[in-house]
Amino acid sequence: MAELSEQEIVRRNNLQQMRDLGIDPYPAAEYPTNAFSTEIKENFEEGKEVCIAGRMMSRRVMGKASFIELMDSKGRIQVYVTRDALADEQAEDEEKKNIFYNRVFKKLLDLGDFIGVKGYEFRTQTGEISVHCTELTVLAKSLRPLPVVKTDADGKVYDSFDDPELRFRQRYVDLIVNAGVKETFLKRTKVIKTLRECLDEAGYTEVETPILQSIPGGASARPFITHHNTLDIDLYCRIATELYLKRLIVGGFEGVYEIGKNFRNEGMDKNHNPEFTCMELYVQYKDYNWMMSFTEKVLERICVAVNGKPETEIDGKVISFKAPFRRLPILEAIKEKTGYDLEGLSEDELREVAKKCGVEVDKSMGRGKLIDEIFGETCEGTFIQPTFITDYPVEMSPLTKMHRSKPGLTERFELMVNGKELANAYSELNDPIDQEERFKEQMRLADKGDDEAMIIDQDFLRALQYGMPPTSGIGIGIDRLVMLMTGKPYIQEVLFFPQMKPEVK
Repeated sequence: MAELSEQEIVRRNNLQQMRDLGIDPYPAAEYPTNAFSTEIKENFEEGKEVCIAGRMMSRRVMGKASFIELMDSKGRIQVYVTRDALADEQAEDEEKKNIFYNRVFKKLLDLGDFIGVKGYEFRTQTGEISVHCTELTVLAKSLRPLPVVKTDADGKVYDSFDDPELRFRQRYVDLIVNAGVKETFLKRTKVIKTLRECLDEAGYTEVETPILQSIPGGASARPFITHHNTLDIDLYCRIATELYLKRLIVGGFEGVYEIGKNFRNEGMDKNHNPEFTCMELYVQYKDYNWMMSFTEKVLERICVAVNGKPETEIDGKVISFKAPFRRLPILEAIKEKTGYDLEGLSEDELREVAKKCGVEVDKSMGRGKLIDEIFGETCEGTFIQPTFITDYPVEMSPLTKMHRSKPGLTERFELMVNGKELANAYSELNDPIDQEERFKEQMRLADKGDDEAMIIDQDFLRALQYGMPPTSGIGIGIDRLVMLMTGKPYIQEVLFFPQMKPEVK
């Protein structure tokens, strides 16, 4: 165990002194709260008896009277504590009152301790709504001091808990001392709740599919590998839910969706975390055109639910989720941004264009990978307002139906917002023979060294052979969606506990 600081030693001594006085600093009994700080302020009633609980965040002692600030799960409220107002059963005589107020309350309680307060509502002489304490109970002792932010006369802030690594590693402290952090995560809950409401109202069924899979399918990504001891086989943390959800469409569901964690053993930066939340939806008898219309309506509704309007602001830019969104084929987007027309170019010709665009190329890159890299390098970051990039080449889309009127292309779109991909969707490939050939092409790419190429899933092929109706599917990155809706430029800001490097002791 690390060496204790001076303040931690003092707090542990205070803990022991409480116990010596017969005070249990961690009582087990239920504490009968009946109000929150916000409710008291919103529905103030002079003299109304209340029972609240929370952390003591500040204390101003003025002889036989004191003011403390209590923080509960909803907010903060001022509490007025006097020696003489403490309940008789808590301090039966003058000596015990002195002991409890002067020793326990003033000296042994520390900032950050959880306390319970019984009392009544009143206004101070300055008009501030407060609680007049008649009984105070210690509920949990804090053994580490909270960061105390101080502001001097010139407005300069000291000792703020603003180091990103500390904030993300110790989110529990971040939530306590930094205003607005909790609001971000309440908005995240609102995003997911509204999304779920949209899908449920449309009549689609929320399901759960395996996280541990024998084949990592449904996306092009490097998986995490683990080992099952009883079966003595390697398993993979899923990189997508797609292939299992499609099996359920084969089984007869009209529409299925899952909101859950995916895992990809790839880089970490301000837009990527190795585990992330994704929503995938599959609906029978629909295509990617229908999915674009459905998606823009859902995102507009989410934005209004979170922000009260169909606009959000991030990185100093106002982004409008007002439907409809722009729709632009990927090859046209590349031509628009670079001047290069990639339609019909061979792999070698694409390789030369990629080099001219500043893309690092290697022999493992096939035609689809090259186009993907060119788009990512020259175009992706330029689409700030929501834009559907459509009609991807077949080499980039091994699970997508061929375009009905454009040879060599597929019915796929990616939704770009603020220069990043937010969603990926298809008219799903339901021809099992075509699907098998696409998988084989992926294996050829793997043989060339592409470690993100898909593995053939024979059971999924068997499911398709029983027949899957025309289907449209989409995956939406929830973490990136929350970033947009809350105006946060880093994915770590919208994850309670982002992945971090091991802590250096």
